Amino acid sequence: MELQTAVYLLAFMIPAYIANAVPVVLGGGTKLDFGLGFPDGRRIFGDGKTVRGFLAGVFGGIAAGGILSMLYVVPFFPSAGVQFTGFALMSFGTMVGDALGSFLKRRFGIEPGKPFILDQLMFLVVALMLVQPYVSPAVYGWDALLFLFITTYVLHVGSNFVANRLGWKKVPW
Repeated sequence: MELQTAVYLLAFMIPAYIANAVPVVLGGGTKLDFGLGFPDGRRIFGDGKTVRGFLAGVFGGIAAGGILSMLYVVPFFPSAGVQFTGFALMSFGTMVGDALGSFLKRRFGIEPGKPFILDQLMFLVVALMLVQPYVSPAVYGWDALLFLFITTYVLHVGSNFVANRLGWKKVPW
């Protein structure tokens, strides 16, 4: 993959990365599942997912996408208008994917605070699924997807380690 394409892909992902990070700082308050359990007896999402965190993530990602749209046209979108729509969907998809990862983690019986690969990647999967109709097929080539999954995993693990060291997260994953 060319360096320029890698840079474009990283710019393309900024709203998702911001949406995923914002709840660590701005989350808290009412639990996204309101403390309710699923029929299997486990919580739906757990204490780590909150309404404020979800909304802050969506709006943080949209704000990042809006700023990016004003400063830079990511070539994977056909126009700036579509780019902003795509970034908004990507931000929402990020938060839905994050919640879905937590939901699946509970279903597999993995305790809150324990590492789980879907914690690092489910947000990416759902974000890419939601934005797919609005972007160039180049984003979905095997090389681009491999780059995004590897880079996202490394960035996610690294940023969680830093957030833990700063006292923003209880665990480093």
